[in-house]
Amino acid sequence: MSGVKSVVRGVGHYLPKNVVTNKDLEKKVDTTDEWIVQRTGIEQRHIALEDEQTSDLAVNAARNALDAAGINASEIDLVIVATTTPDRTFPATAALVQEKLGITQGSAFDIQAVCSGFVYAVATADSYLKNGLGTKALVIGAETFSRLLDWEDRTTCVLFGDGAGAMVLEAVPTEAEGDRGVLSNCLRSNGEHWRKLYVDGGPSLTQSVGFVRMEGKEVFRHAVGMISDVVEGAFEKANVEPSDLDWFVPHQANKRIIDGAGKKLKIPAEKVIVTVDKHANTSAASVPMALSIGVADGRIKQGDLVMLEAMGGGFTWGASLVRW
Repeated sequence: MSGVKSVVRGVGHYLPKNVVTNKDLEKKVDTTDEWIVQRTGIEQRHIALEDEQTSDLAVNAARNALDAAGINASEIDLVIVATTTPDRTFPATAALVQEKLGITQGSAFDIQAVCSGFVYAVATADSYLKNGLGTKALVIGAETFSRLLDWEDRTTCVLFGDGAGAMVLEAVPTEAEGDRGVLSNCLRSNGEHWRKLYVDGGPSLTQSVGFVRMEGKEVFRHAVGMISDVVEGAFEKANVEPSDLDWFVPHQANKRIIDGAGKKLKIPAEKVIVTVDKHANTSAASVPMALSIGVADGRIKQGDLVMLEAMGGGFTWGASLVRW
């Protein structure tokens, strides 16, 4: 299928009802609200209930995105779920989402790039659609990251939360709808850094899920430079100037990293979507949830130029530039 581009038809998100504030964590962990806010900007996070699985969060976000797009699930022929916390080792969470939505055609698979997962999934769906491997794609970032946390490790357990965000992409002729669509993608990884952010378990290694381990200062040291690298790469590929940008939707890991990246890229703070204070770091769900909130509250409008960006364990990092 030549002469095709990927246009966003709708986005949606879902958050578990269980809210855990920093004050709540003070009762369980040797930490303080002041310490968490000062270093991360996080005030609270949503934690999945015991009977909520990643696929449940994903399906709720997907339904909201489909409603926003005005598209029936039966029209979807590509489902990609970015997640680090699948329901099961296999089948893919995407296959479970497919079943729960009643989708019986097309393909479904997961992507594992940790916090960069959704951006990787957008780039993958864009490539699939452009190459005739689907016509309408459901791209989801969903996590029950709380299941990977050591609640006695105060350096990590305060940082993360659960949630899901989804996007519907449709393949349309290149000449249709002006310059709307995914304009460029820039993806990077470097496995040399894996020890700085990882999980100390896995089926092949320990036959257990394991816990998140992180060298926080090292991750912070690399983050701003890596983020700038792929954002600038996406601008260059699309032949677009940074001053043309309407909205910057970064991975919501740490307010200081978001501020540092915005400053280095010369993106004004009023053009940056920030949700880390209310949701904490939701890994692959972070970018689509922030995006969905920016659309729902009326900030992001059709025709706007929007940059998605994330960095995660691996290290992986990537950016997607979209004309809304």
